[in-house]
Amino acid sequence: MIHENCHLIGILGGKGGVGKSVFAANLAAAFVVEMRAKTLLIDLDAESAGDQNIITGLRPIKTISEVANFPGTFTPNTLNQVITPHPSGLSFIGAVHSPDQKLSVAPDLLKKQLMNISQFYKFIVVDLGTELGDAQMSVIEDASAVIIITTPEVLVVNQTRRKINDLLTATLPSEMFQIVLNKVSRTGLAPQAISQSLRRPIIGSIPQDDGTAFSSLQRSMPFVLSQGNTPLAKSYHEVVRKLTGGVLQKLKALNKPKGASLSNKTGSSTDKGSTSTTGKKASHHLDPITLLKIQVHNGLIKEMDLKKDMTSSQGDEQKEQELRNKTQKVIAQLVDQISPQLARAERSQIIKQVLDEALGLGALEDLLADPSVTEIMVNGHEKIFVEKSGKLTLSGVTFTSNLQLRNVIERIVTPLGRRIDEKTPYVDARLQDGSRVNAVIEPLSIDGPALTIRKFAKEVITPAHYINWGTLTQPMIDFLKVCVEQGLNIIISGGTGSGKTTLLNVLSGFIPVNERIVTVEDAAELQLGQEHVVRLETRPANMEGSGEITIRDLIKNSLRMRPDRIVVGECRDGAALDMLSAMNTGHDGSMTTVHANTPKEGISRLETLCLMAGMDLPVKAIREQIAGAVNLIIQIGRLSDGSRKVKSITEVVGMQGETITLQEIFRFKEEGFDKNRKIIGQFQPMGLIPTFIEKFEQRGVNVPRNLFTNQGPPPKTATSSSSGGGRPSPTRTSPSTGLKRPSVKKTGTGDNS
Repeated sequence: MIHENCHLIGILGGKGGVGKSVFAANLAAAFVVEMRAKTLLIDLDAESAGDQNIITGLRPIKTISEVANFPGTFTPNTLNQVITPHPSGLSFIGAVHSPDQKLSVAPDLLKKQLMNISQFYKFIVVDLGTELGDAQMSVIEDASAVIIITTPEVLVVNQTRRKINDLLTATLPSEMFQIVLNKVSRTGLAPQAISQSLRRPIIGSIPQDDGTAFSSLQRSMPFVLSQGNTPLAKSYHEVVRKLTGGVLQKLKALNKPKGASLSNKTGSSTDKGSTSTTGKKASHHLDPITLLKIQVHNGLIKEMDLKKDMTSSQGDEQKEQELRNKTQKVIAQLVDQISPQLARAERSQIIKQVLDEALGLGALEDLLADPSVTEIMVNGHEKIFVEKSGKLTLSGVTFTSNLQLRNVIERIVTPLGRRIDEKTPYVDARLQDGSRVNAVIEPLSIDGPALTIRKFAKEVITPAHYINWGTLTQPMIDFLKVCVEQGLNIIISGGTGSGKTTLLNVLSGFIPVNERIVTVEDAAELQLGQEHVVRLETRPANMEGSGEITIRDLIKNSLRMRPDRIVVGECRDGAALDMLSAMNTGHDGSMTTVHANTPKEGISRLETLCLMAGMDLPVKAIREQIAGAVNLIIQIGRLSDGSRKVKSITEVVGMQGETITLQEIFRFKEEGFDKNRKIIGQFQPMGLIPTFIEKFEQRGVNVPRNLFTNQGPPPKTATSSSSGGGRPSPTRTSPSTGLKRPSVKKTGTGDNS
C-alpha cells in the first residue's frame, strides 16, 4: 500500500500517439515547480523504447525491473543507488536502458518496492503506456488517480471510451479516472461533447503548440522547466493546482478492488513470469463462464451504442423488439467467435444472460418471473438473496460485475425521472409492474451496489386470500369492511416487510365506487380498482438540488383536489401532522401506514412524526389531534415461521386526562407449533363493543353484535402459512364468555399500563 503522505498518479493513453509520455514528464516537472515537492517519474510503458530517457535527457541508473528486484532495504542512501536525479530536483526511474530492451517486471515485486519508495516522495507519476498488463494494473490498484490522455478527434475519443469501459469492467471506480484533453486547437471536437461521451469531467485542456514541444524534445528538457512562461507550460500548472486542490485527497480514499485485471482480448503480456491479461493468472478470480460473459459484454460495447439505441427506441414496442433482435444477433456472433466449442444449452444460457444484462434487468429477470419469490435482495453482484414462503435463501444467480448491476439500477430509475450517482447514492423507485425498489451504491454501500425489490403480486390480493392464508378471519374482514365503508380513519401499523401496503390496498378496495380517492406515495404501489382515483407520487430534487416534491407537499395539495378520501402509502415524517389535519377536517375514511410493533407504539410513533413537522406544538395538542382523527389501528406482523397475521385490531377511544385511550377488539394469540414448525394460534374477539357501533346503527347500518363475542362456529385450529399462498388455514374461537363492557387501555407518555 502506498504511504499515506504520497500520491501515486498513473498516466494512461486513450490511444497511441496522444502525447501521453510528454504529458507524464511535464506533469511530474510541474509538481516539482508548482508544489516544490519531492516527485518521482517512473516509465512503465510496455512499449517504451526509452522515450522518457529522451524527454528528460536522463540515462537511468536502474530500470524499474532492476528496482523491483533490488535486494536491500530502501533508505535515503540506498535510494541514491537506484534513482536517477534531474537538475531540477525531479527523480526518475526508466523502463529500459536502451531501445533494444523490453520491459519485464513482476507485479508483486513492483508493488512491494513502490510501497517502500513512496515514503520518500510526495508525488509519484507513472507513465503506464497504452496497453495494460498485470504490472500496470497493480499500479492502478494503488493509485490515487489515473489521468487518461485523449485528443479532440472522433477516433481517439472512441478508443478512449473503450479503454474506460475496459477499466470499469475490472470493477474499478469511475471517479478515479480523470480526463485530460491534449493538443487542443480551434478545430476538433468540443470539450463538452467529449466529456459527455466519456461520462467523465475534463480536468485539464493542453493547447496544441508543436513548436514548443518539438524544441523541448530536441533539447531533452521538459518544456515546463525550460519554457515555463508559455501557455503550454502554464496549462500543466493549472492541472497540478486542480489535482492538489482536494481532488487527490478525495480520490485516495476511494475503495478499490484488489487483484483487478482486464479481460480484453487485445491485452498483451508485459510481465515476467505472467500470462497475458486474458490468461489464467490475470483472471484467476473469475470462473470461465463469467470471464466469457465479460468478454462478450466488452465486444457488445464496441459493436453497438446501446444507451443511444435504448433511448431512441423507448416507448416504441416495434423499435424495442428490433433492438432486442439486433442485440441478440450480435451477442450470438460474439459468443461463437470467442468460444465456438460451447454446448448448445450453455450457449443459449449465456446469450440470454448477456442479453438480459444489456437490455433488461439481468439476473433479476428470472427471479421476477418466479411467482414463489416475494422479495429480492442483492448485496453486490455475487450475492442475490430471495424470500420464498417467508424464508430467506441465497439464489444461484449472479451478475457479471458490479458495473452491470449498476447499469441495471440506472435502467430502473432513469425512466422514472430519478437519478442515482455520487451526489445521490440512494433512491426509491418502482418497476413497471409496480414492484417497489430501493437501491444504494458506493460509497454508502461498501461491497458494491445494494438493491432490494419488494415484488408486486401479479395476482390481485383479495380478502379471500387473507382468509385462506390465515392472516385474519371472516368476522374480522366483515368488521373492517363496514368500518371502511362508514368512513372510519384507519392506521395500519407494522414492521418492515409485514404486509402493511398490501393490507392497505385490500382495505382500499372497500371504499365505495362513487367516492373520489387521492393516493399519495413515495413510489406508487397501490392499485385501487375504483374508477375515480388520482394517484400522486413524490419527486426527488434535480441535479441543482431543487424541485423536490415531498409527501407533505402532496398531502397539502390533495386537499385542494376535492377528495372524499386520502390514502397515504406511508407516514414517515412531519407529513403525519398534515395527514391528521386532513382526517380532522372532513376527509373521513382516510388511511395510511406507520412503522410500529404494537398499537400503543403506533400512537407514540404518530406523536414523534408530528413533532418532526416543526410546528412546536405541545404534546397534549398532538395527542388530541390523534385521538380526534384516528378511529382504528390495525396491527399486522410477520411471525417467526414467515407467515403474516393481523395481530390486533384496536379502537382509539379518545382522551382521558393527558393520555390516549385504546381498547382492543380482536387479537391473534400464539399457542405453539405444529409438526412442520408452523405457528398454531387463534384469533380472539375480545368481547368489547366498539364505541362507534352505535353511530353506525343510527345510520341504519346494523353490525351483528356476535362479531365481537366468542360465540360462533365450532373451534378450528389456525395454522400459519406463507403470505404468498398455501392451504387454507381455518380458525377457531375460544369458549363463550359473552359480551363485556368496553374497557380501555391508556397510552401515551407517562402511561405505565
